[in-house]
Amino acid sequence: MQAVIVPVTPLQQNCTLIWCTQTMKGAFTDPGGDLDHLLEVAADNGVTIEKLLVTHGHIDHCGLTGVLAERLGVPIEGPHPDDKFWIDMNPAMGAQYGITGATAFEPDRWLHDGDQVTVGNLTLDVYHCPGHTPGHVIFHHAPSDLAIVGDVLFQGSVGRTDFPKGDFQQLVNSITSRLWPLGNQTSFVPGHGPVSTFGRERQTNPFVGDAVL
Repeated sequence: MQAVIVPVTPLQQNCTLIWCTQTMKGAFTDPGGDLDHLLEVAADNGVTIEKLLVTHGHIDHCGLTGVLAERLGVPIEGPHPDDKFWIDMNPAMGAQYGITGATAFEPDRWLHDGDQVTVGNLTLDVYHCPGHTPGHVIFHHAPSDLAIVGDVLFQGSVGRTDFPKGDFQQLVNSITSRLWPLGNQTSFVPGHGPVSTFGRERQTNPFVGDAVL
């Protein structure tokens, strides 16, 4: 697997292009905006997009996902159905956050804990990680020791829980019961900011580090 992080939208959200090097088929995770730029990145890497993956329903992560899916004629997979109310608010949220053209959409496949998604010949495991939003999921490619975690965990921080249906204790439980077991060596792409590892966060994160919990 190869991956390229492409920050998009005024909120600098980390959209990730992942692809299978055997087939050169790929997927965007959380293509929230800046669609022309995303397609340029895919073309520059010789990747054919076969689907779009979504971690959760916040505007910067999925505001223009429906538009891109229609443009490319590809399916959308994710998030968990508990985030439907967020996706339905995309048009209103887009106006609030300066993301023009945001639309609501219905994923071709809602995802649940224990599901798997494929990209080319790659298989990624899906984990439901509520707390930041109730329907948040993360994607893990075990052979690459790489996880795409949206706004669950950041380098030195965790996702906000002051949004509707957010829950801090639920978020902590998601991190400790879903992410930590994937291994200290696992690198993760957060929804914003730099990549880190679960091991580093267990040592240093002031919210969910081992010394805190």
